[in-house]
Amino acid sequence: MIDLPLSILEVTAFEAGTSAAETIRGSVRLAQRADQLGFQRIWYAEHHGSPFLADFPPAVVIAHMAAVTSSIRVGSGGVLAPNHVPLSLAEQFAALAAFHPGRIDLGIGRGPGTLDEQTARALRRGAPTANDEEYGEAVAQVLGLVGEREEVPEPWLLCSSVAGTTLAAELGLPLAFAYHIRPQNAFEALERYRDRFKPSRWSDTPRVMLSVTAVCAETEAEAAHLSRPFDIARLSLLNGRGEPQLPLEEAARRVFTSEEQAILESHRLGRAQGTPEQVARALAETGGRFGADELMLVTPVHDATSRIRSFELIAGVTGPSALGAPVG
Repeated sequence: MIDLPLSILEVTAFEAGTSAAETIRGSVRLAQRADQLGFQRIWYAEHHGSPFLADFPPAVVIAHMAAVTSSIRVGSGGVLAPNHVPLSLAEQFAALAAFHPGRIDLGIGRGPGTLDEQTARALRRGAPTANDEEYGEAVAQVLGLVGEREEVPEPWLLCSSVAGTTLAAELGLPLAFAYHIRPQNAFEALERYRDRFKPSRWSDTPRVMLSVTAVCAETEAEAAHLSRPFDIARLSLLNGRGEPQLPLEEAARRVFTSEEQAILESHRLGRAQGTPEQVARALAETGGRFGADELMLVTPVHDATSRIRSFELIAGVTGPSALGAPVG
């Protein structure tokens, strides 16, 4: 049984041949069901020009999802500071917090949100990639501007490296660590964060939320079946192509080479996959190993019904601290 607070990172991945609009409708269903189940929060990432991830701006998605839910916290996971003017970003999230007091999270990240250099340059209006100093200044500016407002979102810093956790510690921010992306960095990065943390108006003590890939089904075989399109898409991404996820039937026929299989095994490190009991055990072990205060689940299954079912099954094997009181 898992007894850590649980949240969701919704990556809005879509299947080949389907539209981003269809994908976002499935995400609405997921947000409403997560709200009913009592998940702590649901976040939306910033992506641009991706062949398999919907590129809806986080602030726009958050506004809609908060309007169609009642109690779950809704936020960005993350909105990418180098792509935005700090004042504009602060105004957007201050407005969201005013519309939905006590329910908005401002998760701030650094990456460009795209693998395409032309898109990255367009986002930065031709400016080069922000260095550590520029990024830190941008985050500090956003926090300062947000902090002046009557209603404020809860800020988090997203990262997957020691440099990111160091910045979170210096600014006294809660930390959302992308364990699902770079699990190998977790021990060193989290140790640095806790050692160097400075209390602030945003948090008195270090707070760690760990994002973990989790795919749950009634059987271990079904969970592996649901994960296969994502495995193939990941290989495509690693090869510099980036393609939509294949339909389940087509993905099931794909045969991996020994080299591809080895790559996938290395990237499955830390993934919680299988039956409800297997997933609960894996999540509890991961959370305990890193002293996480909260876990954020990433479920890269493009079919909304299967994705929702995964969260329902996980909700069925949680302890009293994992979820809030279900609505229905």
